Amino acid sequence: MYLTDTWKDYEVIDTGNGEKLERWGNIILRRPDPQTIWPFADPDAWQKADAIYHRSERGGGDWEFRRRFPDRWTIRYRDLTFYVRPTGFKHTGLFPEQAANWDWMREKIEASGRDDVRVLNLFGYTGGATLACAQSGAHVTHVDAAKGMVQWAKENRTLSDIPETRFRFIVEDALKFTEREIRRGNRYDGILMDPPSYGRGPSGEVWKLENELFHLIDTAAKALSDHPLFFLVNSYTTGFQASVLRNIIERCILPSHGGVVDAQELCLPVSTGGVLPCGASGRWECD
Repeated sequence: MYLTDTWKDYEVIDTGNGEKLERWGNIILRRPDPQTIWPFADPDAWQKADAIYHRSERGGGDWEFRRRFPDRWTIRYRDLTFYVRPTGFKHTGLFPEQAANWDWMREKIEASGRDDVRVLNLFGYTGGATLACAQSGAHVTHVDAAKGMVQWAKENRTLSDIPETRFRFIVEDALKFTEREIRRGNRYDGILMDPPSYGRGPSGEVWKLENELFHLIDTAAKALSDHPLFFLVNSYTTGFQASVLRNIIERCILPSHGGVVDAQELCLPVSTGGVLPCGASGRWECD
């Protein structure tokens, strides 16, 4: 597994009964997590939650706030700083487990010894991976169809005090943008993507990851440079095993670039014991 165990400002305190209890800085949140099907290890700890997300049978849900705290606050990971806040769909604007992938990409960029590394981050969300790569010297093109998420990423860039010249922020459909970059002849030394499980396009068309993932990866692979460093795919889709990502990456990248493929479950340690499963990641790197 890829285990993210180096956070100081974030902690999974306990898990169980379909929920997780987390510390974000000095604020404790209680959120649903369908994979935690075991009992609480420390029932008393759950009473310390500052806010609880309650799912609705109609979809979505609402936060119950037990004390006043800022609408948003900051947490740090290494030399990066991020805004976090409870959103309407239980998320906070950051996926802490992804720090294992941030560190991996930073290692590849720094070990290359290059000062011209170009990275493409598709479905870039609020920019955790974008900032990590840029902090290690890469120029990052950050693409997300949600204008609000791109704005959030820009604010995180400002917090981390990384030069604007290392970024290009694009509000657009990830696949359409990638196809256009290929036609333009633009290529990237590192590509990563974190596609959603389900969504709707601007005309109401349904987007399901199982129907689109192979084409998405196959297309993005064509945007790799002649001497690429890495390719990363994340999946939070229930039922998608890490081996699915491995198989697709092997078919789409190995024939043209060689290299090494690995895919593992992505996990966070739990302070009361065990680990919290958080999806899967597939990684390709050059020899």
